[in-house]
Formats: sequence, structure tokens, C-alpha cells
Amino acid sequence: MIRIVYTSTAVKDLKPEDLLQILKSCRKNNSANDITGILLYSKRTFFQALEGEEATLIPLFELIKKDPRHKDVTLIEKKEITEREFPYWNMGFQKLDQLDYKNLEGIDEFSEEDFNPAGFLAHKAIISPLIKMLKGKLIEDVKEASHEELPIKHDDPFISMLHRTIRVAVKFMALLMVGVIISGVLDVMYVIYQKIISPPFLFLTINDLLATFGAFLAVLIAIEIFINITLYIRSDVIPVKLVVATALMAISRKVIVFDFKQLEPEYIAATSLVVLALGVTYWLVDKK
Repeated sequence: MIRIVYTSTAVKDLKPEDLLQILKSCRKNNSANDITGILLYSKRTFFQALEGEEATLIPLFELIKKDPRHKDVTLIEKKEITEREFPYWNMGFQKLDQLDYKNLEGIDEFSEEDFNPAGFLAHKAIISPLIKMLKGKLIEDVKEASHEELPIKHDDPFISMLHRTIRVAVKFMALLMVGVIISGVLDVMYVIYQKIISPPFLFLTINDLLATFGAFLAVLIAIEIFINITLYIRSDVIPVKLVVATALMAISRKVIVFDFKQLEPEYIAATSLVVLALGVTYWLVDKK
């Protein structure tokens, strides 16, 4: 892989909607070509770092240079890299006034007036620390955008105390679930043992296999629930995909152990619709 860092000058002042359109286009194209990076913009000057495979990145840079929306495209750095600085961003974005770049070590001579192609070319020492700072700022923004479901720090001490209590309760539930999982594993072992020692010895019938599969799935469902419990206290984002997968696994377990001779057709039809709905939901969530 390589990283290309370049600067350029916009041919006109860009409005927020113009920048948004550029970002949308960059993210769409970069995602398709496994390219990541960061875009910094201030006073009609672009600073962009792009990371990816050389065979893909070089032709892209040639196209970028021909883009009529900017001029004075200046290559500041092209180097081989072993890992990406922006692996999770098809195109991160920052504005210069959001950065405390003046505190970066070794770039005391760089000023806001130097934020242009000529200035970057004259102060190449800024590139490496600037990229690391941009990466840190993106990570910081993600952390600030997240919000805990049960924050320990709260303006109201009473609410804070309640949150702490609920967190302790959830952790206790997680501990209990571990016990359930261990118990479930022992139950699986016992079921297999009972089936093997029952006549005919060392032979499992179809019903025996179904019972064993049911025991296995019960343990897997318990594990999924444990994961749900631990995720609940870590994020306010409901893990929809995991919840749907857990529901799908639970109802699939019921289907596996159905005794169809004892069930009404309406019950089987309703169950099939639920399985279909959960399957489609899981597919849509996964696709999104």
C-alpha cells in the first residue's frame, strides 16, 4: 500500500453543501476501490491524504488532478505504508479551525497563512504529525458522538446513583447467564450420555439427534443473550442485528424440535411466517 498526500486550491469559495457533495462522491468512489483517507479544508485550500493499493491509487490521483473544481494540485508526499492511518474512514473530514495544530511538536514555524500548497511544500515536516493529529481528532469525534445508555456521570446525583445500581444489576445478570451457559453445556453432555447408553447402545435415532440439537441451540441462545446484556451497558445503540439473530436462532430451535404430528397447520404456518420475517429483517440489516 501507499499513501499520497497532496494539496490544491479550490477555484471558488465552497459552500457547506458543496463540501458535502464532494465528500459524498469521495466516500462512494473510495468505498468501491478500498481507499481510505482524510480531507482537510480551509480558505479554498484542500489538504488530502489517501491510502490504498498503488495500482488503484495512482490512477485515482491522476483523475483528481484533472478535476476542474481545483487547481495547483501539489504532491506533498508519496510513501509506502504497512498499515492505514484511517482504516475506518473512506473519507474523513475536518476543518482547520477545529484543530489545535499550533501545539504540534516541531512545527512552530507553520501558521494558518501557510495553509496552502506552497506552505505545505515548504513545511513537509508537518505532514506526519498532522496526519496523526487528524486521526486522533476523528477518533475523538466518534467518542463524543457516542452516548452511554446508563452514564455514571450525571447532573443529578440521584439519577447517577440509579444508573450505578442498574449497571451492577446488569453485571449480576451477566454473571448469572454465565452460570446458565455452563449449566447448559453440562446438560448437552448429559443428553448425549443418556442417548448413547440407552438401547440400542452407541446409536442415535433421528429423535435423539433432534433433542441433542435442541440442547446445543439452547446454549448458543444463552451465549447470544449474554452478549446482548454486556452490549447494553456499553452503548445506547441497540444491537439490532444481534437481537434479530438471537430471535431467529430461538425460533429455529423450536422448529427443529417440532412434533409436526401434534401441531395444527395454522401454528406451523404462523411459525414459518415469523421465520421468514426474521430472515428478511436480518438480511436487510446486514445489507445496510
